[in-house]
Amino acid sequence: MSVRRVALLTAGGLAPCLSSAVGGLIERYTEIAPDVEIIGYRNGYAGLLGGDHIEVTPQIRERAHLLHQFGGSPIGNSRVKLTNVADCVKRGLVQEGQVPLQVAAEQLTKDGIDVLHTIGGDDTNTTAADLAAYLHENGYELTVVGLPKTIDNDVIPIRQSLGAWTAAEQGAVYARNVVAEHSSNERMLIVHEVMGRNCGWLTAATAAEYHEWVTTQQYAGFGNDPKAWDVHAVFVPELSFDIEAEATRLRRQMDEVGAVNIFLSEGAGVETIVEELIARGEEPDRDAFGHVKLDTINPGQWFAKQFAEKVGANKVLVQKSGYFARSAAANAQDLRLIQGCVDLAVQSALEGTSGVIGHDEEQGGRLRAIEFPRIKGGKPFDTEQAWFGGLLGAIGQEKGKPVATSH
Repeated sequence: MSVRRVALLTAGGLAPCLSSAVGGLIERYTEIAPDVEIIGYRNGYAGLLGGDHIEVTPQIRERAHLLHQFGGSPIGNSRVKLTNVADCVKRGLVQEGQVPLQVAAEQLTKDGIDVLHTIGGDDTNTTAADLAAYLHENGYELTVVGLPKTIDNDVIPIRQSLGAWTAAEQGAVYARNVVAEHSSNERMLIVHEVMGRNCGWLTAATAAEYHEWVTTQQYAGFGNDPKAWDVHAVFVPELSFDIEAEATRLRRQMDEVGAVNIFLSEGAGVETIVEELIARGEEPDRDAFGHVKLDTINPGQWFAKQFAEKVGANKVLVQKSGYFARSAAANAQDLRLIQGCVDLAVQSALEGTSGVIGHDEEQGGRLRAIEFPRIKGGKPFDTEQAWFGGLLGAIGQEKGKPVATSH
């Protein structure tokens, strides 16, 4: 296959990999296929629908390595589902009567794109698959090579999504300052809400990173007590828990050191919260993909309300690390993963092989272009992993029973 023009597109929420992946793709093409032209569609699929793009000039190629130092995306993101016609019309992305897939396909044809690189989560990449299928049915062959971006680390069958390690590390950094607030009031309840709609991996990994930091510090005494600094409970969507039993346990913690620190996945207990809203006649806001907008239902506040009186808290603080964590630049661990995925993404593109690049858990963990029909979201966190069991054991929390899911 002869590749003359390549387009890059980032979509969905941010993750600590987007800038680095964009920079890495530009660097790799410049290294092994310098004659290939590169453009970037601004603001994800919204830019594609409107034909809004940036040309990668020789000057940009020379400076692409600098993108590894930044979070965010240099070309911008948006949440657009091309098969949700009503939403695209409502947002003014297409006109009434237009088909978004057709508009996008015609724009790619007009721009002479041979390869589309999508950097996003399962929604982004399955949307790209829909687009490629539409083009194929209409006689236009487009190679689509995706890179898996999600701090939730919940894409099936990919072992590790780009940016998730960094997000956990940054969430733990955020927690250091938030948990310091335990000294601002006596009997303080702190709820650290971590992103993770269906998957508790990020919450668990963030809590583990933070707990490790606590255990490696030296303490002066005189009120400087690791028991007050540590994480005391971790709640994830995959495990049930008994509020009354946990409250009793955490009340003992509060009585001893005057502080309780909970790490909560934003998806834990969401079904219960939504049921309460609907029972009151309130329908929660949803995005273009039909997902409940979690920032509008405040899971952290709900959990804080459940525990505050039961643990005898005099003050409650709810803090969310999501935007802080997801906007960071990639750390060294993620940079290595991004580099390996980017190299294979360019190779696959030049060979005309479509798919999402990742370590395939269903094929021995091999790094490969995974077929689009096999890409799905909502991979649950494996709570049987030893490191997670060790964390719960260290903080004295019962593991709880697995929650039945439809994943």
